[in-house]
Amino acid sequence: MKKAQFAFYGIFSLLMVSACACSKGTAKPHSPSPTRSEALPAFSADSAFSNVARQVSFGPRVPRSEAHEACGRWLASELKRYGADTVIEQTADLDGFGPITNFLGRFNVENPDRLLLLAHWDTRPTADEDSNPANHALPIDGANDGASGVGVLLEIARLIGEKAPSVGIDILFVDAEDSGNEGDEDSWARGTQYFVQHMAYGVTEPMPRYALLLDMVGGNDAKFPREMFSDVNARPIVDKIWTLAGENGLGKRFPNRVGGAVNDDHLPLLRSGIPAVDIIETSHPATGSFNPTWHTMLDNIENIDKETLGDVGRLVTLLIYSE
Repeated sequence: MKKAQFAFYGIFSLLMVSACACSKGTAKPHSPSPTRSEALPAFSADSAFSNVARQVSFGPRVPRSEAHEACGRWLASELKRYGADTVIEQTADLDGFGPITNFLGRFNVENPDRLLLLAHWDTRPTADEDSNPANHALPIDGANDGASGVGVLLEIARLIGEKAPSVGIDILFVDAEDSGNEGDEDSWARGTQYFVQHMAYGVTEPMPRYALLLDMVGGNDAKFPREMFSDVNARPIVDKIWTLAGENGLGKRFPNRVGGAVNDDHLPLLRSGIPAVDIIETSHPATGSFNPTWHTMLDNIENIDKETLGDVGRLVTLLIYSE
């Protein structure tokens, strides 16, 4: 995933869509964080970690594999278990690659004021960044790169089932993000590309006010600066999120500076006119970019940091319940 991490190749085309993106989903003025009297649901890092471990237990979730099929069934059942009004399974065969399936769980579906939360659930089919060349053809567990974002959002789904926020929430698990090839930028985020080409938003459904992507949010002592494409094209939303982090003791986890530009699932959403923000680790001190486990066999459950999951989940919880 993420391919070409400091990817400035597409920034000019994205700058061209920034005006229309913000006009279709403008941010509301920043609201104070919910008070204790409002009984904000408590995000459980333990629960999020268990969600990550469960995904990893299926094995690498590469499209066309048994692990992929089994995990997909589990994701749909979890969204239903947590009270989604409807769960849409969007299946496609993309030029012979597939079948792939996106899962969309819709909560408070009658509310036209909506937010979209998403993460990719597939895993990289090759450990192409592993230090051992013998591992380069092997699929990865994808505990951080894939499962971490899904794990956090499943816990968010549980909280919504306990106490609905004032906005409608769509939780989207997209497929086929991580099977791309270097040099072919359109080969990444194929599930999200398919989603925006066939989505009901703007046709029979109102556009979400904005989208929030969680990707690689479980690394040890991870830091999450403002992703560059998000900052350029959805700055009011980015300002809101990073301000909220600073106000709630999460400033060290979410440093208020711009990091790398990443080819990720938020780009098709931005191009479709939905302001989208990517929370992703891009400034690890050992690499200058992604977590050292990225696209290696070390991207496993042993290298997932429960505290990182908890901080990301807490921020997302604060965000959706402050709308």
